[in-house]
Amino acid sequence: MKMELLGSPASPFVRKVRVLIAEAGIPDLPLVQVATSPLGGEDRLNAANPLGKIPALTRPDAPTLYDSRVITRYLDAQSKAGLYPDARIWDVLTLEATADGIMDAAVNLTYEKRFRAPEIQFAPWMEGQWTKIARALDALDGQWLSHLKGPLDMGQIAVGCALGYLDFRHDDRAWRNGRDGLCAWYADFATRPAMQATQP
Repeated sequence: MKMELLGSPASPFVRKVRVLIAEAGIPDLPLVQVATSPLGGEDRLNAANPLGKIPALTRPDAPTLYDSRVITRYLDAQSKAGLYPDARIWDVLTLEATADGIMDAAVNLTYEKRFRAPEIQFAPWMEGQWTKIARALDALDGQWLSHLKGPLDMGQIAVGCALGYLDFRHDDRAWRNGRDGLCAWYADFATRPAMQATQP
């Protein structure tokens, strides 16, 4: 039995793991598509991850790993890809956490629109989620561009996947406006073969 990644190609958290797999050159780690939602996922996923969330990484003769940051740290360590370099580990982890926060808020917005009827969607809460995203984008554009332009690490991968998800689900929000540096960085980063191969 080999490791398997349980998830959906549309998930930015799953994409983050898949980009790492490609960048690290990890062979034979298939994506097994499973359905999930805030209202409950399918039995196979719930058996692997009691929280019913994706991604989850099944391992032979060992417990399933879940939460994208746990999985990416594990795969990076196993492959010795060096995407969590010791010399700048705290910056990498903070950048990854910022990107994951963008993804969390963006997925919450997606779920609010998908699973609640229009008449019961809570507009102030939705705007609050976007405000979190906007603040994070401003921080990336204003404080993190020099890091983003440095050697490849997991922080950059996470940011790339977060921005890709905004394009995928929330392009009407025009996240690029007023953020020319971040926009230019992403235009280049999105051309990487690993990003191209994992577009939802």
